[in-house]
Amino acid sequence: MKISYNWLKQFIKIDWDSQKTGELLTDLGLEVEGITAFESVKGGLNGIVVGEVLTCIKHPNADKLKLTTVDIGTGTPLQIICGAPNVAEGQKVPVATIGTTLYTKEGEAWTIKKGKIRGEESLGMICAEDEIGLGKGHDGIMVLDKSLVPGTLCSKVFKIERDEVFEIGLTPNRADAMSHFGVARDLKAGLQQINIQKELITPSISNFIVENRSLKIDVAVEQSELAPRYCGLTISNLIVQPSPDWLKNRLKAIGITPKNNVVDATNYVLHELGQPLHAFDAAKIKGHKIIVKTLPKGSKFTTLDGIERELHEEDLMICDADKPLCIAGVFGGENSGVTEHTTSIFLESAYFNPVSVRKTAKRHALNTDASFRFERGVDINNVEYSLMRAALLIKEIAGGDITSDVADFYPKKKDDYQVFLTYDKINKLIGQEIPEDTIKSIMASLDIKVKNVSESGMGLAIPFYRVDVQREVDVIEEILRVFGYNNINSKEKLTASIASTSKFEDYKLQNLIGDQLSSQGFYEILANSLTTPDYIALSSDTIEGEAVKIMNPLSTDLSIMRQSMLFPGLEAISYNSNRKKQHIKFFEFGKTYHQKPTERIENKHLSLLITGNKTDGSWSLPTQQTDFYFLKALVENILLRLGISDTSSLPTQSDVFSEGLTLNVQENKLVDFGVVKKSITKYFDIKQEVLYADFEWSAILNLVSRKSIVFKDIPKYPEVKRDFALLLDNGVTFKEVHDIAFETEKKLLKNINLFDVYTGKNLPEGKKSYAVSFTIQDTKNTLTDKQIDKIMSKLQTSYEKLLGAELR
Repeated sequence: MKISYNWLKQFIKIDWDSQKTGELLTDLGLEVEGITAFESVKGGLNGIVVGEVLTCIKHPNADKLKLTTVDIGTGTPLQIICGAPNVAEGQKVPVATIGTTLYTKEGEAWTIKKGKIRGEESLGMICAEDEIGLGKGHDGIMVLDKSLVPGTLCSKVFKIERDEVFEIGLTPNRADAMSHFGVARDLKAGLQQINIQKELITPSISNFIVENRSLKIDVAVEQSELAPRYCGLTISNLIVQPSPDWLKNRLKAIGITPKNNVVDATNYVLHELGQPLHAFDAAKIKGHKIIVKTLPKGSKFTTLDGIERELHEEDLMICDADKPLCIAGVFGGENSGVTEHTTSIFLESAYFNPVSVRKTAKRHALNTDASFRFERGVDINNVEYSLMRAALLIKEIAGGDITSDVADFYPKKKDDYQVFLTYDKINKLIGQEIPEDTIKSIMASLDIKVKNVSESGMGLAIPFYRVDVQREVDVIEEILRVFGYNNINSKEKLTASIASTSKFEDYKLQNLIGDQLSSQGFYEILANSLTTPDYIALSSDTIEGEAVKIMNPLSTDLSIMRQSMLFPGLEAISYNSNRKKQHIKFFEFGKTYHQKPTERIENKHLSLLITGNKTDGSWSLPTQQTDFYFLKALVENILLRLGISDTSSLPTQSDVFSEGLTLNVQENKLVDFGVVKKSITKYFDIKQEVLYADFEWSAILNLVSRKSIVFKDIPKYPEVKRDFALLLDNGVTFKEVHDIAFETEKKLLKNINLFDVYTGKNLPEGKKSYAVSFTIQDTKNTLTDKQIDKIMSKLQTSYEKLLGAELR
């Protein structure tokens, strides 16, 4: 939000430099992010002086150029080449001297330099209006008053408005400070705390009178819950024309482009008092009637930007007897606004329901200065005052008469918020006792009325416009920010205690696995929990009836909470692959959200997403493509790192995979992993194979917390390895080979490993060869050949009997 310092000084007379004022505003919670200089004429006419054209002859080498000599008060006339058709001897003209910086219409700077034009030297530039920012004229040079003395600075001839503009990072809750008056109100409270008493000056409306009642427009509000207050009046016989310079400069300083005196006046009051207003061309209001109502769903309405919009049944509209004129509190209509032909207006000032305005603005993707304020809450008790202030300003700059009484629809007056403030709570939250008189002074400076006082505290009435102050803690926050955070003393002694936490805390395990994955080349991502409902159709895992919907979404693409970690992750892969990042390893700790019949559930997850190569190729290592087994190893290593090894596997039931497995411990599912279906990756415009693992992190946390860590001595006796080359049926899995081995030898068999698989020629049809190694160890004695042979014989017999295996 931009605040003009000159404008601010109209409300509170202060002679501080802008830096000091900015520091106080920041201390009050209105953080000043920067202070920029403003000049009504860019460059401030620096280097531009009054010159007198002494001679003016035709350029010897160009038909359209003139060769002039110009006196600029230095005693030595300058020779300047000029192409303007109206330049003539005896004129007083603005001259940009060598080294002067001028600006194009687009704001780009360029410097006047000494040069030659068609062989003749030119030592400056005689300027047109638009070249020095004093107008738009470019038909010829600007001719000044003949009484001006050559050499006079043009910055003294023309009134240049200089200002300093605060860029305030306004937090959304501070609706009361969305204007120059609101900022001045806070500034007054802050000054009072450092014993500087300043009066808050408000624009007078004492001159407001109704000249006649020749143009009455009736107002009817059909939805009072959406428009609790609506005011309006008419002004006739006005003249729409450009605004005076002072008004233009005020608006330009805060980044608003002036349009005409009527529109500029409404914008001025908007930024002055924080109350949005809208001016309708009264001649375009059919039936001399304004109706505030909603229209049927699907009704068409064309806004000021020329876009035809389809209305929602909850969109509040300002209508006349025949048609809609404006989206209430958001945007005007194409054919109801003020033009240069307008001679009478209906001026509107209102308080619209903030939730209704925000929903409408988001539905139509509109963000205006008016909607910005309405959706945060304006001062309902300031509506009529702002209307009168705007009417008087329009009369001042556009002429005309007020030709109707103020129509004020305000059926139910809004009461102040009632809060009881206890001294104990103040001291407890702030940590320091603040004198009662100081608290009362702060309350008074913030327009908070002290209704009653007791030994324990005080009863307060909070103005309705302070939508952010409705609880006791809110009032204490107000006291603290005005009193000054810097004025709270810190204790010399700091007391702290060390909390005992479990090694199985969620964040500790996340850090443990996060470190493991990052060391393996993974990058952590953090996807948005809001997503689009379009993804529901991609998988049966995402159920429309379980979608947690946002009541007031930012957009339709962010209107539900995610039910799957996959789709936001694929968005990240698509974004990176479109930027030539083809080899990707991502992991994310996050949540999914589900609407059940009686409750909402949040599930914790860890997801892995891999595509492309395992590593970049080099002279010593060929490039290797990631595959299912690479992902499987990662998944198993994560579980092993958490002390989980006794898992069972089943084919996954999730339809996001073309092939995949589910690992369980007893009845608890721990992880689904596999290759993502091509139909899903194609939806995200991903052309590579994507591997995905989805860990049920909540189940893993529950399981890990029950695990006890067992420490064992390192065995003193050596281990022995033996191999089998088994000829097996194609349908036999390694898991069967693994489980049979440990069922056969439970005591001395420590590990089994599949180190080669062969299928192809020289093998019977339907057969494959597994090369398996067995690790055998006795922790108490050295194994003998006899013991080893006996174990291997038992294993061979078991494989032959249970799997029909043969030794090759």
